[in-house]
Amino acid sequence: MFTGIVEAVGKVGEVRARGDVTRLGIDAPGIAADARVGDSVAVNGGCLTVVAVQDGRLAFEAVRETLERTTLGGLRPGSRVNLERALRADARLDGHIVQGHVDEAGRVQELRRRGEDVLLRIACSRGFADWLVPKGSVAVDGVALTLVEAGEEGFEVALIPHTLAITTLGDLRAEDRVNLEADVLGKYVKRYLERVLPPRA
Repeated sequence: MFTGIVEAVGKVGEVRARGDVTRLGIDAPGIAADARVGDSVAVNGGCLTVVAVQDGRLAFEAVRETLERTTLGGLRPGSRVNLERALRADARLDGHIVQGHVDEAGRVQELRRRGEDVLLRIACSRGFADWLVPKGSVAVDGVALTLVEAGEEGFEVALIPHTLAITTLGDLRAEDRVNLEADVLGKYVKRYLERVLPPRA
């Protein structure tokens, strides 16, 4: 479990496919010193398990399901990624509950400056949009954000200068793909209501 508060931006140093598994080596000196084999780390919002730690580099293995559902299959040496270690039970929950289970990859439609803020508009499927509510929470590439607007096939979030400076979201351009995870509480509420309420006309 994660909070969506990015701890470090790492750089991909190795991408090596072996059958259905791809090994990712990510240079992350800021967090690698405390990392151990078996730890969970969110990489651009996708929960991966550390399989090796050496000289400031974390190694992960991603299976086909992960590569196809997320944007991690498109990573190349030199790609920058958002990193967050798993939430400690005695830590503050500064973002929102993020599982690291990416629901789908959305597509950036627009980054629009409004004073010091940047409005980021992302297209998503109608099914994903059903989980979203204005002022609710969403994770974009592992970053916990508050929804400004939630439509039927997309949504908007506002990015403050601090977020742009310490994550990869400032690198985004129109048509870029991003990992999306909806608030798990909204998923449970929607599933429950679908079971107990009659079908909508």
